[in-house]
Amino acid sequence: MRSYFLRGGREVNVLRAYDINIVGLEKKRYEYDFTSDDSFFAAMEQELIKKGNIQTHVLLDKSETMIRLDFHIVGTVEQVCDRSLDEYDEPVDTQQTMLLKFGDHNEELSDEIELIERNTSTINVARYIFEFVSLSLPMKRLHPRFRDEEDVDDEQDSKLIYQSGSEAANDSDDQSDIDPRWAALRKLSDN
Repeated sequence: MRSYFLRGGREVNVLRAYDINIVGLEKKRYEYDFTSDDSFFAAMEQELIKKGNIQTHVLLDKSETMIRLDFHIVGTVEQVCDRSLDEYDEPVDTQQTMLLKFGDHNEELSDEIELIERNTSTINVARYIFEFVSLSLPMKRLHPRFRDEEDVDDEQDSKLIYQSGSEAANDSDDQSDIDPRWAALRKLSDN
């Protein structure tokens, strides 16, 4: 996952709402709920999402060696259609897991696993929420009114419209209607 930097003092305060204090937590499961609106997306230094309304439910399961974070994210984000440049609300509904293993330094091991120092007192889940929302968005941003057209295009692509080659030449019904000049060329191409 990529790190995002925070802008200005006001945005930092917005993202502090996503801090989870892990120092005093016992080894059991905890639940947290977060609401992300336009101010959340403005606080992240990025251009992908400017506006949205996201509800996130986080299950935190702390053990001796790691913290498991299960995210369920639901809501909408405003996108711009690639075809018409109209703004529309893209629905988001994703479930993701993040593992934070305790170690002697901070390191990102993979997209889903990070090492955190044992003395870490607080984790901020804002970056994870933003990443998971971003990854759930389709690569091709189409306004909903164009999505049905896209499905029709996909169905038409599966139908044969034109075929070339010797099989097509042999399948023609009336060989006698062919201009004699073309017939001579066809004989050459069949050889």
